[in-house]
Amino acid sequence: MNDRSPIIYVVDDDASIRRAMTLLLKAHAFRVETFSCAEEFLSFRHPRIPACLLLDVRLPGLNGPTLQDIMAERKLFIPIVFITGHGNIPMGVKAMKQGAVDFLPKPFTEKDLLSAVERAIERSKTRNKESAEVAQIKQRINTLSPKELEVFHLVAKGMLNKQIASKRGTSLQTIKVHRGRVMHKIQAKTVTELIRFAQKAGIVSS
Repeated sequence: MNDRSPIIYVVDDDASIRRAMTLLLKAHAFRVETFSCAEEFLSFRHPRIPACLLLDVRLPGLNGPTLQDIMAERKLFIPIVFITGHGNIPMGVKAMKQGAVDFLPKPFTEKDLLSAVERAIERSKTRNKESAEVAQIKQRINTLSPKELEVFHLVAKGMLNKQIASKRGTSLQTIKVHRGRVMHKIQAKTVTELIRFAQKAGIVSS
């Protein structure tokens, strides 16, 4: 176990539940952080590593579903596995629609819990990888000059060199030069790849 090992957050007001989950998860090489309420979890500084949140539905103060809403507002993307002794089907359906990985009614088996945690960790890894790629693309975009950035936007929207030259009132050769620099700086091998990068960076809609 090291500082980059997946971390499991447990938010439950029952101390015995927190202890039991901590023992189980640590036995499977997970780092564990426990909290007795949602407010404690929100005030914690969450490192950018694969993670999962085991969240009780009923909590003092903010309840589980409310915490899920707040996390979405704050763009705190940590996959959630709800655990509850008081849940119902509509609540579970809503939680899943809002992105929860699973909704486990108590009592649940260790196998069910660990399976849900593994799925949550894989989802977290995938999202972290995508976020890192987007950050890298945006970093490359920031190296473009104002003219190159304009050409990038227009190419990403599907415009041809002739159309861009006409729109900007400049020569076709000049546009070709700018476009070549854009492709090089963005590290795109094809226009299709350039458009995909633009979509990931939010410059054009997918």
